[in-house]
Amino acid sequence: MKNVEQTGGEALVSALTANGADTMFAIPGIQLDWAVDALSAAPEISVYVPRHEQSVSYMADGYARVTGKPGVGMVVPGPGMLNATAGLSTAYACNSPVVFVVGQIHSEAIGKGYGNLHEIPDQSSVLRGLTKSQELVLDRSAISGAIDKAFTASMEGRRRPAAVEIPYDLLIAKAEATPRSNAETAASDAPDQKAIDKTAELIDAAEFPLIYIGGGAMDAGAEIAALAEKLGAPVVASDNGRGAIPDSHPLMFNALAGRPLFSKADLVLVIGSRFMDIMTPEASWPQEGKTFLYLNIDATDMGGPRKSAVDILADAAAGAEALTGAVKKRETISAGQAGKIKGWAKSQIEATGTLWNYVAALRKALPDDGILVNELTQVGYLSRIAFECRQPRTLIGPGYQGTLGYGFPTALGAAVGGKGRRVFSISGDGGFGWSIQELATAARYQLPVTLVVFNDGFYGNVRSIQSATFGRNYITELANPEFSDLARAFGLEYARADSPDALQSVLAESVKSDGPLFVEVPVGKMASPWPLLRLRPMGGGAEADYSDLF
Repeated sequence: MKNVEQTGGEALVSALTANGADTMFAIPGIQLDWAVDALSAAPEISVYVPRHEQSVSYMADGYARVTGKPGVGMVVPGPGMLNATAGLSTAYACNSPVVFVVGQIHSEAIGKGYGNLHEIPDQSSVLRGLTKSQELVLDRSAISGAIDKAFTASMEGRRRPAAVEIPYDLLIAKAEATPRSNAETAASDAPDQKAIDKTAELIDAAEFPLIYIGGGAMDAGAEIAALAEKLGAPVVASDNGRGAIPDSHPLMFNALAGRPLFSKADLVLVIGSRFMDIMTPEASWPQEGKTFLYLNIDATDMGGPRKSAVDILADAAAGAEALTGAVKKRETISAGQAGKIKGWAKSQIEATGTLWNYVAALRKALPDDGILVNELTQVGYLSRIAFECRQPRTLIGPGYQGTLGYGFPTALGAAVGGKGRRVFSISGDGGFGWSIQELATAARYQLPVTLVVFNDGFYGNVRSIQSATFGRNYITELANPEFSDLARAFGLEYARADSPDALQSVLAESVKSDGPLFVEVPVGKMASPWPLLRLRPMGGGAEADYSDLF
């Protein structure tokens, strides 16, 4: 029996559905017309259309971070692809599985410099630098296989974006449809037993072992908690690792509480983390006089300048489970000591006053399974350590990219992935300016996002740093719209909160609704969160004495 003919666009959509995609974020354009037409006949895929290509990649990232599944995006070539690169770089930094479909000019014109619509020199190289896997399809028959490989690459090993470029003439071209089956992700290799045994031996010999977790541990919380409980050892989370184990666990500590723990530790097991400071290697956790062990699925995160006694190349869950079976049961830290250290860290955070009160308002109003998308604003900075994480994948940040303006569009994608769970998106008035247009997207799809904009009239953090460094500041002032009018112009409900208590009340009400809400919070100067966030100022500095906490 002769197979039914498919266009390349139909082959693309068939490949997406075969790989389990039921959601796509896309902006249409002429090079994508045949793909978009095929999507219109595929009700199993819900398509969300934001107002800017950067939001396509941000929304795909937000969806992936909440669900743990690939977020799928699609944009036209050239300027469309370039607009999306900020979101791709953020997804890359945060180990987020995004499958990005990018249009291309006519296949016979690629690399010729003819001046075709949306042509740029060597688009593939740009994508290659921002993704784990990139493929330019030059044969209609290769579309399905390229999509399969992208899904596999995005989820296999270290999760990161994968891109597929498809020229528009190949999306138009017809060929016989071929039978398909869902692509499968290969099982991770078991950790090397010799490395497990050596690691267990060193842990058992240590006086005060400590576990440090990063974003690569997000889906291994149960296995790491079991290891920590057998050792009675504290676990400290990086920004990206927060939530893997709930903060309520007696052995789970934020990075601030990690300072005295690191000062005491003689051995550190690093799981699923780059273990690098985002500014300079010298400002990272001190490594002198300690034994370091690394468990990571990516070998590049275990090389210099890190110092390692043993490296375990394995999935975080598999490695932690193997170590749990190999180490001896003990009590590294007592319940009293753990409580004292947590109390010390909490007192430091609460001393920031109004800044902490805003973080507390967010936590009190958000349900346990709600999601906070944390922007680069003063309240957001403190939230990195102060916002209590109660479930995995409920605190989303920009990672080392520090992508100003990513928050609101990422929150929209998180809301799609959350399937009705309330999302709080916090932004400064500066960062919000990147994505004002996405108020239209929130309104169009009635997404359950509460957008909180802390309005001080400046690029506040830049202003603070400039003032502290130079005694003055320059080009940090903002000319903002009347936010109440802006919200209503886009068809959104608006509220104003002039204090932490007022914000908590407004947020609590928003949780009861199904659609979006814009909340403006006028703020003045607040305490700086940075002394609590940076272990040491750039340029070094003496280590504090925490002996009284033990």
